[in-house]
Amino acid sequence: MSNLSKGKASHTFDAIVVGSGMSGGWAAKELTEKGLKTLVLERGHDLKHIVDYKTTNSPPWMLNWLNKTPLETKRQQPKQSTVWAASRPSSSYLFVDDLDHPYEEKQRFDWIRGYHTGGRSVMWGRQSYRLSPMDFEANARDGVGIPWPISYDELAPWYSYVEKFAGISGSKEGLPQLPDSEFQPPMGLTPPELDLKAAIEKKWPGRTLIPGRVAHLTAPTEEQLALGRGSCQYRNICRRGCPFGAYFSSQAATLKAAERTGRMTLRPHSIVHSVIYDDEVGKAVGVRLIDEVTFETTEYFAKIIFLNASTIASTAILMNSRSQRFPAGMDESGSLGRYLMDHHLGAGAGATLNTHQDKIHYGRRPTGFYIPRFRNVTEKASNGYLRGFGYQGGGMRRGWTRSIDGFGADFKKELTSFGPWSISMGGFGETLPYAENRITLSKNKTDKWGLPLVVADADFRENEMKMREDMANDAGEMLESMGLKNVGTFNGRPWMGRGIHEMGTARMGRSPKESVLNKFNQVWGAQNVFCTDGAAMVSSGCQNPSLTYMALTARAANHAVSELKKGNL
Repeated sequence: MSNLSKGKASHTFDAIVVGSGMSGGWAAKELTEKGLKTLVLERGHDLKHIVDYKTTNSPPWMLNWLNKTPLETKRQQPKQSTVWAASRPSSSYLFVDDLDHPYEEKQRFDWIRGYHTGGRSVMWGRQSYRLSPMDFEANARDGVGIPWPISYDELAPWYSYVEKFAGISGSKEGLPQLPDSEFQPPMGLTPPELDLKAAIEKKWPGRTLIPGRVAHLTAPTEEQLALGRGSCQYRNICRRGCPFGAYFSSQAATLKAAERTGRMTLRPHSIVHSVIYDDEVGKAVGVRLIDEVTFETTEYFAKIIFLNASTIASTAILMNSRSQRFPAGMDESGSLGRYLMDHHLGAGAGATLNTHQDKIHYGRRPTGFYIPRFRNVTEKASNGYLRGFGYQGGGMRRGWTRSIDGFGADFKKELTSFGPWSISMGGFGETLPYAENRITLSKNKTDKWGLPLVVADADFRENEMKMREDMANDAGEMLESMGLKNVGTFNGRPWMGRGIHEMGTARMGRSPKESVLNKFNQVWGAQNVFCTDGAAMVSSGCQNPSLTYMALTARAANHAVSELKKGNL
């Protein structure tokens, strides 16, 4: 059944935002606050803040199967359950059913997704770091990929803008490779972490250990309190959804702000197929969607369209958006779908300690420590690779969930006692943009809604594999600098997608001959179509990228409204 153009007036808005997650929520907030009547399209169901977080207040004894992965979850979610948060009954319902949402792999690619209001902003790790001037200059300096069309200085005011609203906990360090944010007070370091910090900074002057910078409120502002957000309660069960709004998510922050304007319409169960380009007027006029429940096809119309469906989904929409002007999708450069990036992880070190037995940590801090990149900053790569990596880790005392053998009184006593302190760190390494790392659309297979399946064909290459040697070895050396003797290093086989930081495939650039988007995230040749999620990234850095998506989105929305008022869109 078709509903094409039915009731066009009721289907017409000033702006359409595709996706309600990390960047989509920001687009909705900025556009509505600037006066635009905005339709937000979410392909999944409407996950309500607080009331739909099923296990957010469930103690361990109320969780099914002791919160272990049941066989049914592994069957329904073979990809999703490879991630710790998705494998647990307490939060697996927030991740997609892989059987209902298939894709193809020419090389292994773990595509982790959440199809509901807020997307992965509900389940993200919340680590929040700016890219540095060094990161924006890296491609041009190394002759890799294409240069970024913007500089750090151009984005810095927008980083500040989104940080003040989102709320970032962290410490000012004055590091050129990791610019400071607009911070709320940092979360403290534990005794072993303080020992490691002292040992590292004594032995390696160019390295430092800092509190993890995380999107959790530790001193809420009046603006944040007015949205119903409160301080972090140090529960560290964030991936079940935060009823306090303490960590940044679309539901708790941006979508709520957009809703309060009275200018946002949220339509869930809306799977966007393509952007509608009108060849006669020379611009996009709307989007075509398929209702997830009824399978009905519908069109909606607007002057401005923001694609924020997530890296791969936004690129798939652009690929499906064919017209006389764009016969192969909304791209002229041949780069659409290419230069897929992700951070590689799974290399580092860990150890147990016999010190600080008279101390315990208070509460369950939802972050750990961060060691900013030092390779190819203050220290050269040991074997000539480009770029570098940062570490995320933690030093915590083990509790009752550790492996304990025994029975009777001794077993009970052990359960109610603290175990030893342990400390570990894992690297997050930058991946270079390779044309061969790409996604395409299947020519003969579709999902149950009729959309061509995404085909992933990407892997890490020589530069990343060389980098991983330092990621493991440096971590081991730093732990040994504390005097630890039982240090174990690890360096497993990395797989694309496991970092859950997909980037690239519709990159920004300086010319339509080399890129899909211009410096304001506009599609070349369709200036009223913007893409501001991870698809726009030109390089990956080694820092968690969500803060950059937020800043790019706020900047692009400001530009869009300005151009609209001038009559240029």
